[in-house]
Amino acid sequence: MNGAALLTRRATLGWLAVTAAIVALAAPVGGCKPSTAMVGRQAPEFSLADLDGNAVRLANLKGKVVFVNVWATWCEPCRQEMPAMQALYTTLAGPDFEMLAVNSDQSDRSAVERFVETHHLTFPVLPDPDLQVAGRYRVTGYPETFVIDRNGTIVAHEIGPRHWDAPESVAAFRGLMTRGEWAGL
Repeated sequence: MNGAALLTRRATLGWLAVTAAIVALAAPVGGCKPSTAMVGRQAPEFSLADLDGNAVRLANLKGKVVFVNVWATWCEPCRQEMPAMQALYTTLAGPDFEMLAVNSDQSDRSAVERFVETHHLTFPVLPDPDLQVAGRYRVTGYPETFVIDRNGTIVAHEIGPRHWDAPESVAAFRGLMTRGEWAGL
């Protein structure tokens, strides 16, 4: 085999390896399967400022059920689930429940602000352009949601969009808030 043919073959094998790796990494996200990697562990601490500049620290929410969604404005599944998240927040917001939408956009913050305004989102949105939360929570794609109980333990990790406002979802959150039991989705 001559040098050019060998280079072409190596390049082709390299591209096949890269493609296989991408498919392998994307498979769990594409299938929207729940993950158990973080379930049962203490939620990693983070502190970020919301769009108004107010500091939000996870440790300060202990005693509440916390819904942490990691998302991006360019992510179509994220866009699809936002109305259901807003409906869940409207239903459950109060002293026992908090929703945090951690935004992973690494570009212009104004895009995030426009998105929030356009979609009439009232829950806290926390820009995280350095991907601190995505790293600590081992996020593999968008959206990913972590449900944290009153003691700070992750009780659910959902990959992909969900109908958060569905009756069974609302019931699962209410069960966690009132009885400390997560029935799952």
